Amino acid sequence: MVPADERLLDLDPRFGLRDLLGLRGSAAWLFLLILEAVIALYMLRNFGHAPLWAAFASLVLMLSAGALVTAIPVDPLPIPVALYAAAAPPLATALTVITPDHAVNDTVWSAFASSYVLAVLVLRGRIRTAWVGVTAVAAVLVVIGLIGGHLRPSTLIGSLVPIGTITAISVFTAVMRPMQRSLRVLREDAMMRAAAEATMAAADSERTRQLARLDRVARPILERIAEGAELTAAEREECRLLEAELRDGLRAPQLVTDELSGAARGARGRGVEVILLDDGGFAGVPEWVRKRVIDAATKELDAINAGRITVRVLPLGRHVLATVLATGPDEDRRTEIDTDGKVTVIAD
Repeated sequence: MVPADERLLDLDPRFGLRDLLGLRGSAAWLFLLILEAVIALYMLRNFGHAPLWAAFASLVLMLSAGALVTAIPVDPLPIPVALYAAAAPPLATALTVITPDHAVNDTVWSAFASSYVLAVLVLRGRIRTAWVGVTAVAAVLVVIGLIGGHLRPSTLIGSLVPIGTITAISVFTAVMRPMQRSLRVLREDAMMRAAAEATMAAADSERTRQLARLDRVARPILERIAEGAELTAAEREECRLLEAELRDGLRAPQLVTDELSGAARGARGRGVEVILLDDGGFAGVPEWVRKRVIDAATKELDAINAGRITVRVLPLGRHVLATVLATGPDEDRRTEIDTDGKVTVIAD
């Protein structure tokens, strides 16, 4: 087991506390629905106590903040989203506790709803920002109560509720952090093991394929050699062609198909020097583009009767995917196939 760097894991946005709590997919949407319903139930109590426009504006603020802190799929939350989620509760609270005659409203339902939004903000990795929001909510209630000339007990209770809720959630987060770190390490180890197993499986599959191909094409002639039989001129020519074909499988495995191998064997039988090279450019290329390269190479191999032909797949990241350079007694012809499948022929 190769231990993962815990400093990097702490910054890993793919596995946050909400993953530990299972708040992904349908569970996350259910959580969002319940959160929005709870916020709406609290905020609707302000209608009839605060001005209609203020009650409606505060409702929109709180619902939008609750949706953002739950739906954004990045942990920790982006700073702009976290700042909005921390600013919405004190602003909504201020809108709903002030009445047109500048007295303090006796209801502090916005403060209760704020505790839920700020609690989710803590779960999403923005503890400090959440505490700024808590402090702002408490400050709004206390300051407006003092401005109104009398600080009611309900106002004090409203200012303490978010503090108590966020304190509990912060303690919960601190307790769960070691478990979260351990699960991140285990997840990283599982991913590394899966990658290693996939690599081994791919290598084993390729080895099996190559052995099966070698057994199919080389076994008859190898058995003749093992028997000590004297090879005829045709059999020696067959060995030469077979050796070149096997070399192609090592140099350019992605180019080796029955169609292209047959064309290469035919060209070599006519005395043409054929070189196939694969530098890895087929990775990530659609299959139809790869087939176009093979078709273009096959066409050139069938057409040439003397000289030399080189088929090369270029390294990954270049616009030109592959080239086919045919050098004959009368003319040289270069065929280029780009990553979009466009075929360009240049004759000298």
